[in-house]
Amino acid sequence: MNLRPFPDRKISIAFSLLALIGGAVVIFTIFTNDATNLICTGTPNTHQATTIIPIQLRAILHYATSRTVPQQSLAEISISFNVLKSISPCNFLVFGLGHDSLMWASFNPGGLTLFLEEDPKWVQTVLKDAPDLKAAHVKYRTQLQEADELMKSYRREPECAPAKSYVKGNERCKLALTGLPDVVYDKEWDMIMIDAPKGYYAEAPGRMGAIYSAAVMARNRKKSGVTHVFLHDVDRKVEKAYAEEFLCRKYLKDGTGRLWHFEIPPAGNVTGDRFC
Repeated sequence: MNLRPFPDRKISIAFSLLALIGGAVVIFTIFTNDATNLICTGTPNTHQATTIIPIQLRAILHYATSRTVPQQSLAEISISFNVLKSISPCNFLVFGLGHDSLMWASFNPGGLTLFLEEDPKWVQTVLKDAPDLKAAHVKYRTQLQEADELMKSYRREPECAPAKSYVKGNERCKLALTGLPDVVYDKEWDMIMIDAPKGYYAEAPGRMGAIYSAAVMARNRKKSGVTHVFLHDVDRKVEKAYAEEFLCRKYLKDGTGRLWHFEIPPAGNVTGDRFC
């Protein structure tokens, strides 16, 4: 049987992903064994092996046999992987559901990784092949063509102001994502990846609300430490402008390609009408 060969870039990314996921399995196994030796006396901890490792093995199988690779480059993926390696298990919120979802979930063994997706049919398609993933359909109330006006008008709406900003039930602030599952509001997220919703045509939802809401959730954090926020497609006008308005250049930790990584601390007592 004659198969069409992979482009060199896809081969490189596919093998690199297998190495990253395999490394995550090894790291997690070592960590689990060490933890077992420290807190157990002769009774092995089998819970992790039966509930977590399978999603990593599923990811290895998927990327080893699939012609489809994630949209992010290896360099972009590596930045997020290194953070997850240092803070996992954690609460990881991902805007978007796609060919990279198994990879992200496998990088966070023992933690909660939740994907938010605007297309209900796509949610069903992905979960059919990867039922272990946790994903929810969400509706957005903005359009990309409103981005400039929303940037101007939010400063005139007190409910959008940094000193009073909140997300759940904030109907007066159009940038607040009010239609998310309760678990999104109930949890504090250690890491947020914004790679959706669509933002490349006028009627698309755009990522304005996702960026604003991620900033608010990070600033309202009660736990110690920062919230890691990753934003993809920063080469686009709206993503870049909203990142600089709400995620703040001073919190930009690093980035590569089309990805920026922010470390946002809790805001504490806030005054003024600007986020940055």
